[in-house]
Amino acid sequence: MSASGQLPALAVVVPLAAAPLAVLLSRGGLAWLLASLASACSLVVAVLLAAAVAQGGPVSYDVGSWAAPYGIELRVTAFSALVLLIVTGASTVALAGGKASLDDQVVPARRRYFYAAWLLALGGLSGIVVSGDAFNIFVFMEVSSLATYILIAGGTDTRALPAVFKYLVMGTIGATFYLIGVGLIYMMTGTLNLADMHERIGRVADLKPVLAAVGFVTLGLALKAGMFPLHAWLPNAYARAPHAVTAFIAACSTKVSLYVLLRFDFIVFQGSLEGHEPRFAGFLMPLAVLAVLVASATAMTQGHLKRLLAWSSIAQVGYMVLGASLMTQAGLTAGIAHMFNHAVAKGTLFLAVACLAMRLPTLALDGLAGAARRMPWTMAAFVIGGLSLIGIPGTAGFVSKWLLIAASLQAGSAGPWLVAVIVVSSLMSVWYVWRVIEAAWFRGAAAAQERDEAPASMLAVLWVAALANLWFGLQPAAPLALARAAADGLLRFAQ
Repeated sequence: MSASGQLPALAVVVPLAAAPLAVLLSRGGLAWLLASLASACSLVVAVLLAAAVAQGGPVSYDVGSWAAPYGIELRVTAFSALVLLIVTGASTVALAGGKASLDDQVVPARRRYFYAAWLLALGGLSGIVVSGDAFNIFVFMEVSSLATYILIAGGTDTRALPAVFKYLVMGTIGATFYLIGVGLIYMMTGTLNLADMHERIGRVADLKPVLAAVGFVTLGLALKAGMFPLHAWLPNAYARAPHAVTAFIAACSTKVSLYVLLRFDFIVFQGSLEGHEPRFAGFLMPLAVLAVLVASATAMTQGHLKRLLAWSSIAQVGYMVLGASLMTQAGLTAGIAHMFNHAVAKGTLFLAVACLAMRLPTLALDGLAGAARRMPWTMAAFVIGGLSLIGIPGTAGFVSKWLLIAASLQAGSAGPWLVAVIVVSSLMSVWYVWRVIEAAWFRGAAAAQERDEAPASMLAVLWVAALANLWFGLQPAAPLALARAAADGLLRFAQ
């Protein structure tokens, strides 16, 4: 086996092996350092895997040397590589830029357990991405979910407890639905390997259990992804979590669930079930349009910065689903590229929120008056992230929105209407981003403000993330190449 053939296993082993070690460290600073190093190593593994996939195609690892479909297969395709970059990059940046914020929000006695949970969440999300086995996706899903509940409730804000309880209930329902669907497919095909399921479903005589499985899997993963109208858990979970945790999960958590949904639908169901393609598009496209419009409109009314950005995330998931529902190479490419670009933009915005919270008594929009005079570098980075979220030319967000508009124009008679939805929702995002900018830059504070920026370590990481929005806006070739290859790979199964 080549050296790159070991990388899928390392993507999971490194964070999971580091998690118990973090518990053994008595000092929270050492636990943070271990978590940061493990996360950075996982990011390096993800970069190496992306390079290997770009050069030679998918990379597989047979656990215990048992070949698929009889053994457990870890498989990294272009889609997997892109999402793994999002997960490991979000974790590394949030840990590097969020230490001061986490020191302020996590009780010292709990920090080693907190960082152990962070590593478990990272390992679980990475495991979902690289697993080629439906049941092991469920196992890693539970690992990451349980750890994420701990992260959200791990701060000093007791209001996170009811938020995480709602998330736990909804997440458990979603995972249960997914498992029921997997069980039905296993009952009819006798396999858990996704690629093998694709081959065997076409030979199933009675498709009623498989059709029921389509519903269970789709609803379960849609709930985990925070897709409209199954998003009730998301705003409070994002708003009440420690700020660095929000930066981590907002950048990658929902995207991993959407990734599994697209893999399952295109690899297992598309091409095997007659008439499934129009049903998939007919079900998801209206929900995507509603998500984009309703969530954007709700974001416009929010008076708290984190809740505003949380509702924005629901709308952005709508863009991703809209691209996938077009069922074309251009649409899938746009949706998958938006996963990456939104992660960069929203990670920047929530890192800026963490910086603002270090110096401001409240994150209510009324409390941001004069924040730009007090924290000009932080607010400048926030503006860059906001422009990318809107889709201003020169930013990463513009690239994927432009691709989505171009793909929508190819959708026949519905095309102009979809373009109108994208344009109107973008104007809505201009409104709610402007509300923050207007409060921070143009509204006077109650008293004169001296400059009092966030710690230099947080500010440096924030600006790395902010400049990434400009870099991938001007040099989008690498993520777009992976997005196109991912779309081609999914459509290959659907044919």
